[in-house]
Amino acid sequence: MSQRDYYEILGVSRNASIEEIKKAYRKLALKCHPDKTKGDKELEEKFKEASEAYEILSDPNKRTTYDRYGYAGLKGAFSSGGFTWADFSHFSDVSDIFGGFEDLFDGLFGGVFLSERRRKAYKRGRDLQYSLSITLEEAARGVERSITIPRLETCETCYGSGTRDGAAPQTCPTCKGSGQIRYAQGFFTINTTCDRCRGEGNVIVDACKSCGGRGRVEKRRTIKITIPSGVDNDSRLRISGEGEDGPKCGPKGDLYIRVEIPEHKIFERKGHHLGMTYEISFSQAALGDEVEVETILEEKVKLTIPPGAQTHEVFKLKSYGMPKLNNQGRGDLHVQVIVKTPTKLTQRQRELLQEFAVTNNEKLANVSKGIFEKVKDAFSK
Repeated sequence: MSQRDYYEILGVSRNASIEEIKKAYRKLALKCHPDKTKGDKELEEKFKEASEAYEILSDPNKRTTYDRYGYAGLKGAFSSGGFTWADFSHFSDVSDIFGGFEDLFDGLFGGVFLSERRRKAYKRGRDLQYSLSITLEEAARGVERSITIPRLETCETCYGSGTRDGAAPQTCPTCKGSGQIRYAQGFFTINTTCDRCRGEGNVIVDACKSCGGRGRVEKRRTIKITIPSGVDNDSRLRISGEGEDGPKCGPKGDLYIRVEIPEHKIFERKGHHLGMTYEISFSQAALGDEVEVETILEEKVKLTIPPGAQTHEVFKLKSYGMPKLNNQGRGDLHVQVIVKTPTKLTQRQRELLQEFAVTNNEKLANVSKGIFEKVKDAFSK
């Protein structure tokens, strides 16, 4: 049994009317929406404490006893010596108190808020999508970004009810709370959704000024998101519960981040592997060499080009590609060498190449016969 003053718990005066007590209880109960508590035991305990206070103050006899004798007069009011949900005797009032919000507490308190009224499915909030552009380097390393998104959130003034000062919605006078209108046409009977309450079964007479009775307001929220290393272009990342709040405190939607990675000036990505081109000279291709090439994460690494390398030949640097998701290794870096032909030669370079062509038994149209004779003489000595 709570030792706090019941009037203090509900935030009402000692001469409060039953309607004021009911409104106060409803306001506190709405704060304990499962979507807000998320397993918060302290908030659940506060709701139980408010329910205990409502159990006493909403009953004229128990309230009179409490006013006269305090806690001492309530020793026999609860079966186990302290309040439990088995002692709550106002389940028949729940539909009126919560205006359909009783469903929200079933998961927290073992289904004690079941009502005989037709149960309504509360709509989930809308999912949101956001396109985020990152570089290939950021995709390789992983990156944190803060993004600002507009979304509908539960009104903090009415806690999503849409009513002013915690007042309960009223039963729709058009459909009598059924949410359906029945029309008879000859031998047929047609049911349509009630235009006035839009199938809700109740209407808001005194609307909340902050949200205009909608129960939700648009806000801009800044959210920090983490993009994991290895993410690919056009990937969609789901951030649970960061979408819009559902109508009437319904479950939140999700936020989907679509990752966009522009083309890189050096690397071409294929899955977890990276490809690049690297220019080498005729001499490097013929004689072999050791060069340094760019990588996506490390500084330059050495690549050995064997003698006789051909243009467009591909060499693999193992595990220098993109990281795989969940730290499952890395792909490879494929380096395609391009043999670059010189366009401007000195006279001596031209002569050396001509001599090379002759010794290689190549008959080139622009090589003079004099060169052949000179080379022949040089080898005959």
